[in-house]
Amino acid sequence: MLSAESAAVVRATLPAVGGALREITTRFYGAMFRDRPELLDGMFNRGNQASGAQRRALAGSIAGFATALLDDPDSRPDTLLDRIAHKHAAVGVTDDQYTIVHKYLFGAIAEVLGDAVTPEVAAAWDEVYWLMAGALIGREARLYQDAGVEPGKVWRPWTVVERRTETPDVVSFVLRPADGEPSPRARAGQYVSVRVLMADGVHQLRQYSLSSDPGGELRRITVKRVAGTADAPDGEVSNLLHTQVQEGDELTLSAPFGDVFLDDPADATTPVVLVSAGIGGTPMTSILAHLTALGSTRPVLVLHADRSPADHALRTETGELVGQLPGARAVFWYERPGPEEPDAREGLMNLDGIELPENATVFLCGPLPFMRNIRGQLLGAGVPAQRIRYEVFGPDLWLPGPAA
Repeated sequence: MLSAESAAVVRATLPAVGGALREITTRFYGAMFRDRPELLDGMFNRGNQASGAQRRALAGSIAGFATALLDDPDSRPDTLLDRIAHKHAAVGVTDDQYTIVHKYLFGAIAEVLGDAVTPEVAAAWDEVYWLMAGALIGREARLYQDAGVEPGKVWRPWTVVERRTETPDVVSFVLRPADGEPSPRARAGQYVSVRVLMADGVHQLRQYSLSSDPGGELRRITVKRVAGTADAPDGEVSNLLHTQVQEGDELTLSAPFGDVFLDDPADATTPVVLVSAGIGGTPMTSILAHLTALGSTRPVLVLHADRSPADHALRTETGELVGQLPGARAVFWYERPGPEEPDAREGLMNLDGIELPENATVFLCGPLPFMRNIRGQLLGAGVPAQRIRYEVFGPDLWLPGPAA
């Protein structure tokens, strides 16, 4: 709980601080990486730094947390905190790093806002920071404990036992622990970090959803090659995995994390709706595979949109899994339909005419504009916001739209 004195100061200064957060976070990362370049080796994503995505995510999380403290001072924004904590645990963040971040973040605030940062203002925002940091530290400690690892020590070697091309730009890797120890517990819908050594000697990591039933000893990730745009270069890690990693090679994976996963008690009867686009279908395939392994009779509705059947990664497997579940059905949308899926709908996903099961838990994953659009359609169809669970690939905006 934010003290009354600090709450008044934060409320008065939030517009100024919020308006300057982009510049503050830019200077923060610049100074921190100048003095602590080792943090770029296996901790921070260079692509997200170059594109500004990491800065936007940090700015959004700080502003969102401060706003939540003011709007509802008797509670904490658990959804925001849980999502960040899982992301942090997946890259091995430790308690001491919050002190490093504090030093450079508050140095940047003072540099940007100058004389406006009085001792009272500094103290109030310091309280906000440590309330957020303390909440995250506690959550991350529990995540590490649940995963059976020491704080920050999340990495294990895995052997690629199969490599399979899914589409021209998507490849799956089936993996087994290389150390002979049992696979860690995972939940359907979660992700792992993959850490690789780049040609310049710097480690980089990315998160990939598990795309198969996580209940056995093997794990599978399905990786889309990220092509560059005018604003961003080719994806470093995805391109390395596509061009260099073959059967028999080793990969370094984190323990599984992620706050969006299937709640799967044996007697579960709640309907499930899986909504995805593009490579966002990977965690949905994991959920389908797990439901099949359980022999589930839950009602399941699968909704997926893609450019074409040929671009739809795991399309055949998804259809087979739906066929094995007695309560499941699927609807696909393609911008360029093909004969492989004669019953598919043409164009972008539109929920008009789709009968959504009552009281369903909805899982949503895909590009951020897609999720914003579909989430709005779901809300318009009467699905309560708390029943819509979503996964964001990368450090984009933490919420895909209003009323989250």
